[in-house]
Amino acid sequence: MVPWILLGYGMGSIPFAFLLARRAGIDVRIAGSGNVGAANVLRTTGLPLGVMVMALDICKGAASVLTAYAAAGTVSSMAAAGAAAIVGHIYPVWLRFHGGKGVAVAAGVFAVLAPAATIVATAVFFSTVWLSRLISLGSLAATVTLPSAAWLTGAPVPVVAAAAGGAVLILFRHRANLRRILDGTERRVGAPR
Repeated sequence: MVPWILLGYGMGSIPFAFLLARRAGIDVRIAGSGNVGAANVLRTTGLPLGVMVMALDICKGAASVLTAYAAAGTVSSMAAAGAAAIVGHIYPVWLRFHGGKGVAVAAGVFAVLAPAATIVATAVFFSTVWLSRLISLGSLAATVTLPSAAWLTGAPVPVVAAAAGGAVLILFRHRANLRRILDGTERRVGAPR
């Protein structure tokens, strides 16, 4: 299992947000929210780079699982690589373990591992954002939904376990957002900066 964990971590730890924003002259570790992820790139550089980072993060999550599938072909190796990709994105060794929050990478991972559950979680995300205008609340709602949706749609046990572990980590990374949501100070989509 160790090779798949290392593979997933390595792929997940590629800091696309940092690399692309730096080409635009911005260090996302200190600009905006300080988060090394697509939402902060969107906030600090604009829509084109933000969308590009999100797409690349989704792709690296999916690629980690597909590579494990091509090499080993077992559900356990795929789930291990996917879970490690989420960890690698959140705690990349290249940036002194200061990365993103893992939502886009998790979307790519589970689009391959549990597509039906990912569709449900994505619907929850968009519905929540549409109703609340809070991207972070949509991310939290989708994160909480994914493990149970994976279980209910018959995903294998290693996939459900990876979804649950990933959810715990992503929720932990969103703790500041959760505090701001509860305080009513979280920035809404379309609100002035």
